[in-house]
Amino acid sequence: MPADWDASLEGREELSAEAPRATITSLNRGQTSALHRRLDRWEPTYLPIAFGYLGIVVTDRFFVDPVAGVLGWPLTILWSWQILNTLSGMFGIRRTRKALRESAARWSGRGMPRCRDFLIVVIPTIGRHDVYPALERSVLSYVAHLSEPFPYLRIDIVVEEGCEARRQISMLAAQSPQIRLVTVPKRYRTVNGTKFKARAAHYSHELRIREHEDRDDVWVLHMDDDTGVGPDTAVAMARFIEEQRQADGDAKHLAQGILTYPREYAVNRFTWLADSVRPAEDVGRFSAWTGSGTPRAGVHGELLLVRASIEAAIGWDFGPGSLVEDAQFALIFSARYKGRSGWFGGRSYGASPASLRDFFQQRQRWSWGLAGLVCNSSLQLRNRLLLGYSVMAWVVGPIQNVGVVMLLGVLLSDPNTSPVTVFVIPLWALNMAYTIWMYWEGLRVNACVSGDGRRRWWEPIAVIVLIPVFGLMESVPGLCGFVKFLRGVENRFMVIAKPS
Repeated sequence: MPADWDASLEGREELSAEAPRATITSLNRGQTSALHRRLDRWEPTYLPIAFGYLGIVVTDRFFVDPVAGVLGWPLTILWSWQILNTLSGMFGIRRTRKALRESAARWSGRGMPRCRDFLIVVIPTIGRHDVYPALERSVLSYVAHLSEPFPYLRIDIVVEEGCEARRQISMLAAQSPQIRLVTVPKRYRTVNGTKFKARAAHYSHELRIREHEDRDDVWVLHMDDDTGVGPDTAVAMARFIEEQRQADGDAKHLAQGILTYPREYAVNRFTWLADSVRPAEDVGRFSAWTGSGTPRAGVHGELLLVRASIEAAIGWDFGPGSLVEDAQFALIFSARYKGRSGWFGGRSYGASPASLRDFFQQRQRWSWGLAGLVCNSSLQLRNRLLLGYSVMAWVVGPIQNVGVVMLLGVLLSDPNTSPVTVFVIPLWALNMAYTIWMYWEGLRVNACVSGDGRRRWWEPIAVIVLIPVFGLMESVPGLCGFVKFLRGVENRFMVIAKPS
């Protein structure tokens, strides 16, 4: 345990079960109730997959040539490659629908749950002035929405010593006795030399051990500094935790919900539309794996709920090369606690990148870090295989893109894109139909959590028409990140600006 714990904490007053909510939030209760009712009625639909599949299969009858061209074999492989992700995503849709219905039936008429376990929300932040507005919005949402179902609640804002927005963050922490400011000393080093966000997470984790909070009845909610919660988040988490108290030997130790992006938080409408894919991934593929008990597909670092005793056994000290500590934590968890992860229907409320440059940097960092994780021999091979498959699908994305394929056909004077066998056409159609579903359903989720709860008339059209463009926006930085990993470029953790 490090020797520099003194002077690292502020706001150590006894925590009150009742925070001064009226003084720190201006939420409209009518709007909050309407949002909650709207989200209670939501569940993912199969219709975009069904219509997309039928439309593509019928259309292909008129365009498929019985003889493949020069691109026949490459496209047969590349356009079929995603089928495992597609099938797991479709399984996740089924699982999500079932989980939402079972939860609603189980808790029908029981009102707001009051959780007896202790919840600690941990928000690491770089503490810059440009991220502070989003941090303030997020922290106040925790106090406003989590206080009622969690009478034992603490919110830890984790900052680096000497961060530029220190004064503002201190004033924010003073607004509620439930908020505590934790300062990571500049001289603090982990045993394995971990850097960036994982270093702050590990410091916070060691602090909880020192304060004897590494218990089974303590849960840690990891959040990003731009990601808030709503009434649905609080209810879903409280229900999940209370269910684990009654689960006996089959209790879960880790869970995750849905990332969403309200329209009001979007500085850039184009990147907001492109981020439609992210809530759909949580409803589909992540629900399939994390919800089935073993998070081999990884987890994301926000809305990550972990039992404190389990986190104490794993920690976050993964070494200086760790860029995706959340995914690494998930793979270690998969090896040690198979079958012990879960999924809940609550949402977190974040903001899409404010610019295309930020969008590119974000995706490049993810690809860079995940490539390193796939090649990390300290992790079990069987728990890296799925991630390796997904990373490879991401990396070859640019040459899978319809626009790029058409351009290659023109350059090669052979625009024939027919496969070597018509039997793969159903696979191609299913992959494309699932892609359409991700953007269609993700947009529906993001619109649902926005102010009026509706999509603009042009948004569904735009999000489908722009799928080839969004595909390049995802795949090109993915390829660049992979190339940087292969070249052995020194990794960097770029913190993008956070819209308020």
